[in-house]
Amino acid sequence: MREVTRLNANSRKSLLVPAAVTLTTYFALVGCQAEQGTPQQETASFAAACEGLPRKENAALPLSAASDDWFQVYETSAGVFSIIEPYQSQESISHLIVGDERAILFDTGLGLLPIRPVVERITDRPVTVLNSHTHFDHVGGNAEFSSVLAIDSDYTRANMAGFSHGRIATDFAPDAFCIPPPSGVDLDVVHTRPWQASGYVEDGEILELGGRRLEILHVPGHAPDATALLDAANGLLFTGDTFYPAELWLVAPETNLDEYDRSITRLASIEKDVKYLLGAHVSAIVDAGRLTGVRDAFQKMRSGDFPGTEDGGRLVFAIDGIEFVTAQPVLDGRQGDITKGGSGLDSWD
Repeated sequence: MREVTRLNANSRKSLLVPAAVTLTTYFALVGCQAEQGTPQQETASFAAACEGLPRKENAALPLSAASDDWFQVYETSAGVFSIIEPYQSQESISHLIVGDERAILFDTGLGLLPIRPVVERITDRPVTVLNSHTHFDHVGGNAEFSSVLAIDSDYTRANMAGFSHGRIATDFAPDAFCIPPPSGVDLDVVHTRPWQASGYVEDGEILELGGRRLEILHVPGHAPDATALLDAANGLLFTGDTFYPAELWLVAPETNLDEYDRSITRLASIEKDVKYLLGAHVSAIVDAGRLTGVRDAFQKMRSGDFPGTEDGGRLVFAIDGIEFVTAQPVLDGRQGDITKGGSGLDSWD
């Protein structure tokens, strides 16, 4: 029998569910919620997910010697190293893309432990950080680097102030881990340190790494500053949280479904020229060919013809094998004040 614990009501991803359990089944098991979203029934903890680690897509990849007890590093493609934090429920993934002259670190993870020593075990080339977006679980290590590129927006600048413990504490409860938290980490004070951008980028800009070119694609929707990277020569598309092979979260006050529609449509239109997709959670790399299905399922969700399952203020849709988590204000076209930033965990009032 699997260990059970209280479901963390504010967790961004229901990765507390074993991989074999679909969201539809999961929410059927969870049952009724209190009016304020407080869970009233116990369900599987994230500890159960450890039984399925590493994820099968990750297990098929060569494990790098740069790995340690917290970070698992896989060489997902020539010169691409995916740095996974598999033991916390976000299963955050940062991608280090190495050229002949310099490297790009696409996201810096949770920030529980420094990510820079891992990067330095992989390459001695100069490293510049670029975030897929500035939610807390993607910028945790930004303060460790002096070279950080960012989308030039009020939302991004607000998030540079970091996130206090109170804004992200729910994702660092003991049941969000499937092993004990790293030694020396005090979960009662976990926060995201402030960081600064050393430069700004925009849609269509090319990053030259020496023998490798990355095109920046601004793909807002999940977050206002959501960004993808296209490595056309190698057939790689780094999608951040716009796509990863698990339930897709479009629930925070900063989410905009009109923008997400345009962004997923854009990415789907170039997928025919891509071999692999590299998202920011769960599995480091999957075969291309999934984005059209995501786009179609998303548009069906917005049509109103498909019922969602309510869960404490959230709505969960399972359509054609694609799962979305959203909220009625988002479906209604509302958006919070994005000039104030957003952690990704903030909820509607």
